[in-house]
Amino acid sequence: MADLSVLDLQNLRHLIGGYTTNHCKMQDYAAQAQDPEVKKLFQDAANSAMKNKQDLMKFL
Repeated sequence: MADLSVLDLQNLRHLIGGYTTNHCKMQDYAAQAQDPEVKKLFQDAANSAMKNKQDLMKFL
């Protein structure tokens, strides 16, 4: 893997932080949801955000 520039690292940090925030919010929304379909929608979104975060962490 090629060396990452400072700008690349800053962009990764920004993206990872965004996915972390998204994951936490989606989990919170899922916990509050009453409708099972809505709950599943939020849980799936939380899982997707976590997967994206983990994929980006592989670049570090």
